[in-house]
Amino acid sequence: MRFKKLDLNLLVALDALLTEKNVTRAGERVFLSQSTMSNALSRLRQYFDDELLVTVGGRMELTPRAELLQEAVRDVLVRIDTTVAARPAFDPMASEREFTLFVSDYSMEVLIPGMLALAHQRGSRVGFNLKPQVNQPYRHLERGETDLLIIPENFCSPDHPLDQLFEDRFVCVVWRDSPLAQGELTMERYMKARHVSMRPPDGSLPVFDTWLANDHGLTREIGLTTYSFSVMPYLVVGTDLIGTVHSRLASKLQSLLPIEIRPVPMPMKTLHQAMQWHKYRTRDPGLIWLRDLLREAAAQLPSTAQASSTIVPSAT
Repeated sequence: MRFKKLDLNLLVALDALLTEKNVTRAGERVFLSQSTMSNALSRLRQYFDDELLVTVGGRMELTPRAELLQEAVRDVLVRIDTTVAARPAFDPMASEREFTLFVSDYSMEVLIPGMLALAHQRGSRVGFNLKPQVNQPYRHLERGETDLLIIPENFCSPDHPLDQLFEDRFVCVVWRDSPLAQGELTMERYMKARHVSMRPPDGSLPVFDTWLANDHGLTREIGLTTYSFSVMPYLVVGTDLIGTVHSRLASKLQSLLPIEIRPVPMPMKTLHQAMQWHKYRTRDPGLIWLRDLLREAAAQLPSTAQASSTIVPSAT
């Protein structure tokens, strides 16, 4: 099939080439041999009268024309996939569809178990593929590589719909036998202490420390860096470290660990955790079911007041 003399089958090859920037990996992505993909690249270069991929310093990079094409081609393919794959109805008890979600370890600990329990209670046969959060997760949404993102609302893309799921805030966790657990955790004590910091696995800057610097002009002394929020309460045990984590996470782990929870001694923004999906898939019956399931799981979470009940207020 051709459109304005372009073989439309080449759009899939073009998308793979622009994504992988490598002929061999692009072929593997769409199950084509290297020679077949090389031939496709030659035909695409001829059609667009552009090299599309050029070798720079031993690796292939996109030409300016290819960069302009990349998002447009992906958008077309996502729209086609959404239209072709759409079903008029969805039965979770009969469907074996697998949903892909990008979630943080925090959401994995706090929200996802409730979602899975609800799906099990209703006899659902669907599968779930839970992937770790990444920098610029909306890129994966736009490429059709995930069904849902579960992320803080301020990280959501303005180009796609979203729903807020629940709210949370940050608190401090310290070892029960640490001097920091005695008396008031003042701003002075907080800033003099050494801290556990969560640095995302992709190497981007820690969100909390970036906010602390931008909003308060402060820099913490970091004694330990980890890639996971959910392990931070474990890591303060037996030390004089402070972990600054979400209150729901801290409250959930307090019954398992010898830790104390204290308020953060400074004004804190409320965290609004949201889910986001591609604008072309708003009417997808399967995604409508999944979004409803997540809303119900979020509604069953303890209130923020309950989550805060284990926090020892600062005493004078």
